[in-house]
Amino acid sequence: MENHPLKQLIEAADKAITEEDFNALMEFYANDAALVIQPDMVATGKEQIRKAFVAIAAYFNHSLVIKQGKMEVVQGGDTALVIMETIVESVDSSGVKHCQSRRATYVFREESVGKWLCVIDNSYGTDLLGVV
Repeated sequence: MENHPLKQLIEAADKAITEEDFNALMEFYANDAALVIQPDMVATGKEQIRKAFVAIAAYFNHSLVIKQGKMEVVQGGDTALVIMETIVESVDSSGVKHCQSRRATYVFREESVGKWLCVIDNSYGTDLLGVV
């Protein structure tokens, strides 16, 4: 669904992550949102999510670049499930480039007409189940 407004919203959020603009990034999240940091570790609420992204940026040596691959949006009423390929690029402290592709899942809620907010951010997708 290439024309869904969530495509542009996710691109803008990924740009904010790449630029480490965490104040702008928090505008994409609902107050009660949940972010899967890694399997068995979830941040809830904007304050925890912001702290998590600061730590994630440091973990990836401030070189994190997030890109989108194929995306599918399934909308029912004011809720949308986004299933997409998320490409995670970074450079480690030794200068070695890394690239990982994830099949992410996100849940968005439309708060008012055209104002979508992320309520669940799971870049690991079904890998949380331990299935490769």
